[in-house]
Amino acid sequence: MKILVLNCGSSSIKYQLFDMENSTIIGQGGIEKIGLPGSFLKFTLPSGEKVVLTKQIPEHTVGVEFILDTLVSKEYGCIKSLDEITAVGHRVVHGGEKFNHSVVITDEVIQEVKNCIDLAPLHNPANLKGIDTIKSLLPSVPQVGVFDTAFHQTMPDYAYMYALPYEYYTKYGVRRYGFHGTSHRYVSIKAIEMLKLDPKNNKIITCHIGNGGSITAVVNGESVDTSMGLTPVEGLMMGTRAGDVDSGALTFLMEKENLDAQGVSNMVNKQSGLLGLSGVSSDMREINEAIASGNEKALLARSVYFYRLKKYIGAYAAAMGGVDAIVFTGGVGENSDICRAAACKGLEFMGVELDQAKNLACRGTEVISTDNSKVTVVVIPTDEEYMIALDTKTLLNL
Repeated sequence: MKILVLNCGSSSIKYQLFDMENSTIIGQGGIEKIGLPGSFLKFTLPSGEKVVLTKQIPEHTVGVEFILDTLVSKEYGCIKSLDEITAVGHRVVHGGEKFNHSVVITDEVIQEVKNCIDLAPLHNPANLKGIDTIKSLLPSVPQVGVFDTAFHQTMPDYAYMYALPYEYYTKYGVRRYGFHGTSHRYVSIKAIEMLKLDPKNNKIITCHIGNGGSITAVVNGESVDTSMGLTPVEGLMMGTRAGDVDSGALTFLMEKENLDAQGVSNMVNKQSGLLGLSGVSSDMREINEAIASGNEKALLARSVYFYRLKKYIGAYAAAMGGVDAIVFTGGVGENSDICRAAACKGLEFMGVELDQAKNLACRGTEVISTDNSKVTVVVIPTDEEYMIALDTKTLLNL
């Protein structure tokens, strides 16, 4: 039983092909720079060798076709025929209020995803391209949609509503939706299993920290609050996203800099965050290098970044009335001991005691708090693609 997982971004497509008989990956890679000069497909062979194939890829349909052709190619293929693909699972960014779980894709589902394009104009159209291409090329293969927003549909209304005129919620669906839901769901499940927590009585804070980042409060396996909002801009400071910012500051800058709506969007999405404050990079590794060289703006940017993390962790502990475990995941969360230490520093008052040696040595799934810590701090590498494949298998009763 082989399940292909597609993650179609605004200018990229990531894929993994799973053999779900033994939960192994038999093919993985991705296309970058779709619609731009120099587009290419990069993938890893079973030997570990990385291969790059350049090709002009004007849009996502061509990209998905290129991936399918490569999967069955004589030189690089990992399957003999596309008939070996049992099903396809898709990451879909925005499902609005319609979807609170993964679903088998039908014409009705496709229409609902189209209805959410206004809420995710860069991603939902790309997600739909992937779905349409598979429907065209592999018409008999069932497809499943796994939504970034679905996990957060359990939030209570007082957590997801904005204090704006209510009519904007009813007319346009303006509310908090949250993202990274598949990742938060995966690591919270793993934390309950790993730490042997009571599935019906637990409080977990999951920190998905990467170039984009979000924190979620999870009670008994359900999201009750999350830092991202209507869009992925709200919340934590990120690589190029501003995170929380006074809306009055934005209208002030619109007047001073003569910015239109698109100009503001570009500023808060692409020119802010670590990149905007430091003037160096959106990559934490390069920020750390700049700090080591004495760059004060890089140090300021990192300090703001870490402070926001700690503030949200504390806020969600208060909102839940306590916390049993804090989980770090994502590129920065999994790999930066500096980030984890800074986020936990000062939280001793609520029972967090980080083991500095364990934190420094951590290279995978590990508990990094002391044995005496009342709150268990753990690092769990996320695996959204596997979660999508598992949902696909479960929904289709494969």
